[in-house]
Amino acid sequence: MASDSQQPTFSSLGKVGKSSGEIGGVEEPLINGRVHGSENYSVVAAILPFLFPALGGLLYGYDIGATSCATISIESATLSGISWYNLSSVEIGLITSGSLYGALTGSVLAFNVADFLGRRRELLAAALLYPVGALITAVAPDFPIMVIGRFVFGIGIGLAMHAAPMYIAETAPSKIRGRLISLEEFFFVLGMIGGYGIGSLLVDTVAGWRYMYGASTPLALIMGIGMWWLPASPRWLLLRAIQGKGNMQELRETAVGSLYRLRGPAIGDSAPEQVDEILAELSYVGDEKEATLSEMFKGKCLKALTIGAGLLLFQQITGQPSVLYYSGSILQSAGFSAASDATRVSILLGLLKLIMTGVVVLVVDKLGRRPLLLGGVSGMVISLFLLGSYYLFLDDEPVVAVVALLLYVGCYQLSFGPIGWLMVSEIFPLRLRGRGLSIAVLVNFGANALVTFAFSPLKALLGDAILFYIFGAIAVASLHFIFFVIPETKGLTLEEVEAKCL
Repeated sequence: MASDSQQPTFSSLGKVGKSSGEIGGVEEPLINGRVHGSENYSVVAAILPFLFPALGGLLYGYDIGATSCATISIESATLSGISWYNLSSVEIGLITSGSLYGALTGSVLAFNVADFLGRRRELLAAALLYPVGALITAVAPDFPIMVIGRFVFGIGIGLAMHAAPMYIAETAPSKIRGRLISLEEFFFVLGMIGGYGIGSLLVDTVAGWRYMYGASTPLALIMGIGMWWLPASPRWLLLRAIQGKGNMQELRETAVGSLYRLRGPAIGDSAPEQVDEILAELSYVGDEKEATLSEMFKGKCLKALTIGAGLLLFQQITGQPSVLYYSGSILQSAGFSAASDATRVSILLGLLKLIMTGVVVLVVDKLGRRPLLLGGVSGMVISLFLLGSYYLFLDDEPVVAVVALLLYVGCYQLSFGPIGWLMVSEIFPLRLRGRGLSIAVLVNFGANALVTFAFSPLKALLGDAILFYIFGAIAVASLHFIFFVIPETKGLTLEEVEAKCL
């Protein structure tokens, strides 16, 4: 391996004339002068590096949908197929939230091992934990073993939701990066609908809950086989190269080969040039220095953390888990006969979420991130104040509540749902992306757990109307945060995002 003095310097590669922009008086290479037309790719080749990581999100969504039906099945004296069906509310809560606590643990683990393992191997670990957890849960002979299975599955969720956005962001062409990461949210919602659908088919089957949980195993195996076949992220390989964690030339050649596989024949002979450009940009923005824990809370690292963690925090504390809790009673009050069937109501709302996420997939790389966030969250504000007003003095107009509910769900899926995960995968500099995203994911799951836990006590203490008004006020605060803090990253390479937005 060459010594540091012998290794090539990449900070000057790719310069053509004077850059159109300077940072701190230093001429900026590639960042402003880069020609995106050289980023050619084959659509077929670009789909697979998205598809297999996205199965991790689909399995997470499936778990949510299946669990809502499994808890009904497992409490049935005649259909549970077990002698320990008479579970307390705390025990049912542990089954429901067991995967969430596992996900929190997975996020903590990711903080320490993500940059060492790399995105691909972290997803392979998730693909292993998914079927192990699902099968332990499915064959559990008693309650403690079932909770252990839920926890193991949850660790897989934490690793997958941490690594999948990074892998997709780092391997996707810039022109369609937003579309692909938003499509991951589409897969998540699709998984929820699949969980509700399979759950509704098996809910009247003896021991149906075992089949509901076991049914996720084949998809997890497909995810594992796919991630085994896919190459490592070129950007992760190049990060290790410039940080001296391997032979520079060998890692560069591996990254070139990886880029050929990720882009397909359309890339032609430009892969080495693109790899050198990425190296130049990484060197320019200082990614050759490994981030320390204290550095993450300073300068542009702190700004990225504020943007990423802030978006995922507001995603939860604007009431997303709680509003859906009311969906059954709201639709029932409006005279919908299907409202008595929680599964059908969930499928209805899931289809709306799927449609709205599909809209985001189609327009995010054209409109940009900020317009969708500002427009969608504005709609959420209106819907939350409408819901508060319904419970305060419009309870004889159930159509108001139905409209507000559908508006909330639709606007959430236009904004925080997909855009939150998209932005958090783009905004962190490469050298702290693993650790930064693990903190953001930890904030997300932690806020989800907190809102879910605090919802019932706050509802009893404050009443429905005040609770929705509080969520509305928080949504207004999130609008302020989006307008003044969130940058636009549409069409920028990940290195340009780091140089221009932080």
